[in-house]
Amino acid sequence: MTPEARTAISRFTKLHIFCNQDVFSARIITLAESKGFRSSQLRKAAKRNVEQDKTQTMIKKILLFTSLIGLTSCCLVKVKKSMYQSDKFVILKDKVVQGDNVTEVVSPTHLKSNYKSPASTTFSRQIKFKFSINEKDNELPPGVDHWLTIGDEHQSPIITFGNKPLPFSNQPKIYLPTNYEYSFKVDVSHVLKQFEEKGYYESYNGSKIAKNDFKGFYIAGGSEPLTWDFVNLDNKGLKLSPTDNPNIYSITVKLNPYNEESREKEWKLTEDISMKPKYVSEQPLVDALFNLSLEEAKKNIEPDSTLRTGAKWGGVWTRDVSYSTLLAFAILEPEVCKISLRKKVKRGRIIQDTGSGGAWPVSSDRTTWVLAAWEIFMVTGDQTWLDEVYPIIKNTVEDDYKTIYNSKTGMSSGESSFLDWREQTYPKWMDNKDIYVSQNLGTNVVHYQVNRILSEMAKIKGEPYEVYEERAATIKKGINDYLWMKDKGYYAQYLYGRDNLIQSPRYEALGEALAILFGVADKEQATSIIGKSPLTDYGATCIYPQIPGIPPYHNNGIWPFVQSYWNWAAAKTGNETVLNHGLASLYRAGGLFLTNYENMVAETGDFWGTEINSDRMLWSMAGNLAMVHRVFMGMDFKSDGLYLNPVVPKVYGGTKTLSNFKYRNSTLNITVKGHGTQTKAIVIDGKNVDHAFIPKDWSGKHNITIELANNEFPYQDINLVKNQFTLPTVLASKDGNLLKWQSIENVQEYKIYKNGQLLEQTTETLLKIEADNYASYTVSALDKNGFEGFMSEPVVFANNVKKVEIEDFATMSKLPYTNYSGKGFVEISTDNNRIVELTIVIEKDADYLIDVHYSNGSGPWNTDNKCAIRSLSVNESYEGVLVFPQRGKDEWSEWGFSNSLKVSLKPGINKLKIHFEDWNNNMNVDVNTAMLDYLRIIEK
Repeated sequence: MTPEARTAISRFTKLHIFCNQDVFSARIITLAESKGFRSSQLRKAAKRNVEQDKTQTMIKKILLFTSLIGLTSCCLVKVKKSMYQSDKFVILKDKVVQGDNVTEVVSPTHLKSNYKSPASTTFSRQIKFKFSINEKDNELPPGVDHWLTIGDEHQSPIITFGNKPLPFSNQPKIYLPTNYEYSFKVDVSHVLKQFEEKGYYESYNGSKIAKNDFKGFYIAGGSEPLTWDFVNLDNKGLKLSPTDNPNIYSITVKLNPYNEESREKEWKLTEDISMKPKYVSEQPLVDALFNLSLEEAKKNIEPDSTLRTGAKWGGVWTRDVSYSTLLAFAILEPEVCKISLRKKVKRGRIIQDTGSGGAWPVSSDRTTWVLAAWEIFMVTGDQTWLDEVYPIIKNTVEDDYKTIYNSKTGMSSGESSFLDWREQTYPKWMDNKDIYVSQNLGTNVVHYQVNRILSEMAKIKGEPYEVYEERAATIKKGINDYLWMKDKGYYAQYLYGRDNLIQSPRYEALGEALAILFGVADKEQATSIIGKSPLTDYGATCIYPQIPGIPPYHNNGIWPFVQSYWNWAAAKTGNETVLNHGLASLYRAGGLFLTNYENMVAETGDFWGTEINSDRMLWSMAGNLAMVHRVFMGMDFKSDGLYLNPVVPKVYGGTKTLSNFKYRNSTLNITVKGHGTQTKAIVIDGKNVDHAFIPKDWSGKHNITIELANNEFPYQDINLVKNQFTLPTVLASKDGNLLKWQSIENVQEYKIYKNGQLLEQTTETLLKIEADNYASYTVSALDKNGFEGFMSEPVVFANNVKKVEIEDFATMSKLPYTNYSGKGFVEISTDNNRIVELTIVIEKDADYLIDVHYSNGSGPWNTDNKCAIRSLSVNESYEGVLVFPQRGKDEWSEWGFSNSLKVSLKPGINKLKIHFEDWNNNMNVDVNTAMLDYLRIIEK
């Protein structure tokens, strides 16, 4: 053995004992690994060294060494059997250990943690950033950023707005100190000059920013406090100010902001939770985190008896409260949930309170409300509640059917459920109308379940129900026909691509889990999804693989509430390995952070470093509580009563009791013994019974004991992978009869799609287009690992494009907006031009795509509730809705296209009508306004 190896092994076996000597922390010397020594060799040699040690107490305590990885800085050696261990962290019954970070359980109501975020110690001196006009990504093309490496200076050179930067250099391995003040300066003289000379500034892609719409210059970036969240730059204080030179704007920020002292290092129960269920098990960590979550839940009940979204975010949010209610709060706080859900109703319909482009119908997952309302009824049996919510749900579902249903696929359109931050899960070229057109897995699984629920409600009410069963079956078929990826063994995240939809082959954790829980996936599919879906060291990422150049949040992020649904699905499927991995993800985060944060960085497992985060998040605490209710106790609420089907991994075995649990008119004390998925014996009130079932009409106190069979779980497969990123989105363009795209570094090949179908795969960067009346092309990049990046924005080759000026058929607006086509534009609102009728002449019988060039300055790109909606009829036949999402607050001269509708037109005169119907009411109701410039008609 070489001296280097002896040194490494010697240092490896010098263990530091702490935490009551249950766990040993040891520094790993990565030198030996770098010289080619395998971790198995180090383990064996180290074990021999320990066995030769004269200290016999050391010999008795060391039972097993964890695996070593050369890049890790420390390892853990088990003394007591751990519940979970990996190369990153270990979960014991009463501790969490991640390197030097340790949480220990002092008591069921007291936790101590020395966790310190690593984010501030690895903050790069290399800063990537862009400037912005009006909080839009409009300075440079996607993937092209300014960059600089900060030395000792505190000010950047003057950068010219829109100038392409020098080629990017490698990141230095030195880091920036915390709270480092730095000033950025930009020369905007040519922008201001164009404003004066032309009345607008033309950006790199030809879009025009009107002088009258100008609100300011901003800076965006990936280094805190900079953010790539363009639409919130003003809220983040990232607006530049003019200097003494009116052509130079600047901003001073504090890079690497961090205050370690602001985080709690200890949790002690301070709220009275004695009236809540009490959970006691042989895993003190789980008990303490259950109590912590109960306390945080109590703190999140507002004075008006509604559920607060998080410590930093007040108010009730539809999807947050709905997913939280389904996980846990229908069980714990049904009356508070009712009050909260009532806050999200307007006009007898569910409110879509947040989402891109002005909420519904771009975001269309408001029906998560139905999941919550139904679960409350299942838990409480409150017929009055059912009578109240039934018409609300029915009205909402009918509006959705007319607005977002796609007859071709059988699915519904709209944004990914909860993944409502556009660039976090969509390519940057997709604007809000493109998101409206897309069809997402999770959102469609919700719509499937909602129609099933409405069918059951209708049966109870004695009303026709068959139509909802049929719709549910159609959605389920669409999901399995269009989103199932047989080669991967799980569903695709969504269909996208504007007029020709294509699968995005990423994994989407919440949608996959809900597909299992609600029965969209059959047993074989469910087993495959749980065993084959990609999981990373710290948990199930929201999507996989990740999007390059987008900071952690939904992208490159792990959300505990999503992890909880995934765990619930793993338990239902009977996969012990995946369930253990998922439980460890929750208990590591909760234990180390001493609160229920909303999210964490996938690569580090750290709460610090995502775009937005908050402690005491409602759905995160609900997920923590659900692991006891839904998994360990196996609670399943049905119309006839409560069924208990515990699922307990072997490492979580022993005796566990949930006492003082209120179910309707009864109080239950539930004890589960052993581990497994099968029951050996069930005793209720001293009598042996065949099923762990509590009828809905029981009252008084009851004792239930379930002894599990200690059986092996049926499945153990897990696909644990490195966190990976795809290649960037391809930028494609048209040049005469050529389709061209830029070369991407490290590409294996490009995939070319024509009209939504794979045409060919190539290593070239251009394609000659043969003569076609109409064809739409997209290109994506495939890397050496087989991961496919987002496809490019569609490039359309069309021979017959007709433009119809709408002001020729309706009263032209006198509003002072610019950059329109023709003589002017037409305002539509709830008062003006509720019906616009146009007459067009078509030469031949064919299918055509119809869309509208419009503007909507009622609100920002990312939120609010003023998406304009109208119905389109052609020759007296209703064809669907035209959606006009918001394009920027007060930016009425910012024009773009609506979604397109495929219609059949006849030779000669065709009558088109853009009209307002009841189902076109948006979430604001009062403001439903857009400016219509012209109609575009493209022959297919």
